[in-house]
Amino acid sequence: MSRGRGLLAPLFRAACTAARRHQPSNHHPCASPQALHALLLKSGRALRPHAATRLAVAYADSGHLAHARRVFDETPHKDLILWNSMVACYAAQGLALHAWALVASMRRSGGPGLAGDGFTFSALLRPPRRVAGNADDVEMLLHLGALAHGLVLRMGHLADVVVATALLDMYAKCGRVADARRVFDAMVVRNVVSWNAIIVCYGCHGEGKDAVGLFRQMLRDGRCCPDERTLASVLSSCANMAAANEAMQVHAYAQKRGLQGFLQVANALIVAYGKNGFVREVTRIFAMTDNPDIVTWSSMVSSYAYLGHAKDAVHVFERMLHQGVQPDGIAFLGVLSACSHAGLIEDGLHYFLVMTTVFRIDLSPQHVACLVDLLGRAGRIEEAYKVVVKLSCESNADIVGAFLGACKMRGNIELAKWAADKLLCLEPSEAVNYLLMSNAFAAAGDWNELAKVRSVMRNTCVNKVPGCSWIEIGGTVQTFVSNDMVLHQSMEMQQMMELTISEVQKEYHVDTVCEDLILI
Repeated sequence: MSRGRGLLAPLFRAACTAARRHQPSNHHPCASPQALHALLLKSGRALRPHAATRLAVAYADSGHLAHARRVFDETPHKDLILWNSMVACYAAQGLALHAWALVASMRRSGGPGLAGDGFTFSALLRPPRRVAGNADDVEMLLHLGALAHGLVLRMGHLADVVVATALLDMYAKCGRVADARRVFDAMVVRNVVSWNAIIVCYGCHGEGKDAVGLFRQMLRDGRCCPDERTLASVLSSCANMAAANEAMQVHAYAQKRGLQGFLQVANALIVAYGKNGFVREVTRIFAMTDNPDIVTWSSMVSSYAYLGHAKDAVHVFERMLHQGVQPDGIAFLGVLSACSHAGLIEDGLHYFLVMTTVFRIDLSPQHVACLVDLLGRAGRIEEAYKVVVKLSCESNADIVGAFLGACKMRGNIELAKWAADKLLCLEPSEAVNYLLMSNAFAAAGDWNELAKVRSVMRNTCVNKVPGCSWIEIGGTVQTFVSNDMVLHQSMEMQQMMELTISEVQKEYHVDTVCEDLILI
């Protein structure tokens, strides 16, 4: 008996490994789940819970979920491990209702120890791979998660850090940041995974300041050391809110802990420094990165494009191709954006052709908007119009907005009116669309149409969100808009502007007076 078990154990491992890699095992010719099933049936061990568990997992990993369920149903004496494994198989495939039905059946069976444990609820709370888009799916997941939350509280499993982290992550994936924070605050024990979950939660939902604050709290707590995922998440938050000082501090911490060598941290540093305008740091970190992946290359191209270094972006993109790295849609978007903003028309059109014909990458609205902008800068408005119509992009506001900008640049009033009508239908309450239209009509000298647009804008758009600028002073990000007199240092800034203008007038002997000194 022990000899047979010793022979089957490596076959199980080989079958599970090959199934996860979606390829047949080269070491054991009979290591497929079907072959293992046949061996177990022949040896009379197929109905044992331990063997059935491993067989069901092997079937599920190879994509045969129905076969896994058949093995489960045919096992007469199911233990908690077999029940949990089948629940985890359903949850991993995003079949939350099937997983819940199985748990309900387990609890109704009344078997000893079959009320569910921490593994059961951590598997139940696992969100599907893609949670977004469909509001009904999110609502269903929240409903099931609330049921699980109640059971976890009633059975006392919230003290289990794995279960609590799964609950936190479920709320985070569904956009319930406040609920996720409440679970985090109620946790008795926290590990680095739970800290990472809440930091990522805040970062993904535009709460970068709170994410950085939690990172500081984690350091002060001292019981868990941040890992590479923690630093990458915090750096992403620093990039999104242009917090240069915090990004440099996290960089220093990464160097001190020896975590800068992790590719995930290096990629996040490139993006963070790129968003904050530190070109030299971006170049230096990239040069120090061993074996850069597609994310690293794409981050470099996008950073150079964002900072206006179009030729550097093209050079890095060409280096990436020369080294045999397969570019993705993000890398092409970066180089197309760089070419568009720098007026490198021929290069941009070449890369667009390469993207669609050589690499056969699916077009996104951003790719099409870059193409429309490129054609507009080249004066090929009719071709840009054909692209918008042929690709059925009239329903995308970004693409139509790019086309309207091209019409403004070239003074094509007829097509500008067509694009303006499309924008009004798509987003009638967006003030920025009215500004695009009014600028296009002003550039073409059509003052009657301009007056109509302004009138409609006043009646339709209640409030226009003003453009704002920000600067980091002493680790604090100060945000201000034009004519902002609410800022507590506005008078000092006003006086400094007056002094600066006065000194400039003295230096160049300008005999003019600035009529409007209220610049802040």
